[in-house]
Amino acid sequence: MVTVKKKTIGTKAYYYLEHAIRTARGVTTKEKYLGTKLPGKIEELKRQFLSEIYEERWYPQLDKIKENFSKEQQKTPESVLAKQVRSFSVKFTYDTSRIEGSKLTYRETADLLERGLTPRSKPVGDIKEAEAHEKLFYEILDYKKELTLQTVLYWHKKFFEGTKPDMAGKLREYQVAISGSKFMPPRPIEVPVLLAEFFKWYSRSREKLHPVELAALVHLKFVTIHPFGDGNGRTSRLLMNFVLHKHGFPLLNIFYENRNSYYNALERSQTKKNDAVFVQWFFKRYVKEYKAYCK
Repeated sequence: MVTVKKKTIGTKAYYYLEHAIRTARGVTTKEKYLGTKLPGKIEELKRQFLSEIYEERWYPQLDKIKENFSKEQQKTPESVLAKQVRSFSVKFTYDTSRIEGSKLTYRETADLLERGLTPRSKPVGDIKEAEAHEKLFYEILDYKKELTLQTVLYWHKKFFEGTKPDMAGKLREYQVAISGSKFMPPRPIEVPVLLAEFFKWYSRSREKLHPVELAALVHLKFVTIHPFGDGNGRTSRLLMNFVLHKHGFPLLNIFYENRNSYYNALERSQTKKNDAVFVQWFFKRYVKEYKAYCK
């Protein structure tokens, strides 16, 4: 988190921006001198300072991942690429559904999606939503246009029309809570305004931000608005991968086994109103997942 620090030497005050970075060697601190008077637009200066830190620490690794991933893709036969995407789709569907309470095991999810074998004694809703998720995942990978509210509403409707038709593709008009979280989603009356701001922000930012940062922020901002009665997490993770795929970066799966660190990063960002907490977590997770491409 970027903070403003004041240093007094004699009778004179000096202002700095300060940001602590946790690394394998411990915590290091970055500083940026502001002057003897605290300037206006301090929040904008904080964002610029963070961008400078990201550009130095993360962007070279992220760009190397894309470069080596692209080279590998070009050498890989189409049939193998299709198999890799299918394998990711099954794992992604399992983990994203399991995070939200699905009872299907990974083996059951694979048998269902790859072999059409319906698991016994498992909730019908979980089965239908797993099938709908995979179908929607492929549709999103093929989508060439930019994100709009109408598009996301359509995707949500396709996802839930077979299990929750009363709320599929509809913005919530009631208050919701997130089980186990200290964060309370916005009131329903705020949702349309926040979504309008979200898509304006996306339109402004999609060519300015690094694509991996954009993917992280799309996820965070959308799930924080929590516009639907159900499916906010799954939708935000689909949007995250839409952004990564659109810009030629490898897709990211957030594993069910690692959900606690994921939940913590989201909650800390939401309660502190500090996007950098989740973005830093996302960068670390992404680089760890694709460290083989960083060489």
